[in-house]
Amino acid sequence: MKPVPHATSLRRAPVQRRSAERLSRILDACADLLDEVGYDALSTRAVALRAGVPIGSVYRFFGNKRQMADALAQRNLERWSERVAERLAAAGPGGWRTALDAVLDEYLAMKRTAPGFSLVDFGNQIPVGTRHGEPNHRVADRLTALLAGHLGRPADEDLRRTFLVAVEAADTLVQLAFRVDPDGDEKIIAEMRELLRAYLGRVLD
Repeated sequence: MKPVPHATSLRRAPVQRRSAERLSRILDACADLLDEVGYDALSTRAVALRAGVPIGSVYRFFGNKRQMADALAQRNLERWSERVAERLAAAGPGGWRTALDAVLDEYLAMKRTAPGFSLVDFGNQIPVGTRHGEPNHRVADRLTALLAGHLGRPADEDLRRTFLVAVEAADTLVQLAFRVDPDGDEKIIAEMRELLRAYLGRVLD
């Protein structure tokens, strides 16, 4: 079964398998429609129609489309984290450079292929509530938990701050790369990798 958002992002958490599958269909429909019509034209009614569920099923989980988009962002984060963890497990020990490649490659793959990701991301692209910079803090927290053991370092505030700086820098440069080229300008992405390697090498080596 596809992962679903953490229960705190929902009005009601799915308990039964059927309910969880319905929630996944709703989020899939939301993602597809974001690509087709954009966030402003997105509606809960259109999502319900695309998902093939009653409108009441959407409101069972979400009060409005902003909450739905935020739940999609959380699901994106879960899927990305799983992909990074799987890649690191397959690669075995390799230090922070292996981890950096896994983090960036899996993010760029989702950026290019995951429905709705270009708008919602992990919550950076639309004003979900009053979060401001919270999505990048969310990513830094996840990286700290995910990579501390792989790097043999304590999951402390120093490591979290290092990852937050890296995430903020990468976020800005990825957005630039995808403004220059809808598929992501490879030269800018290469420059981003070099910048991150230089910064992380100074801090983590």
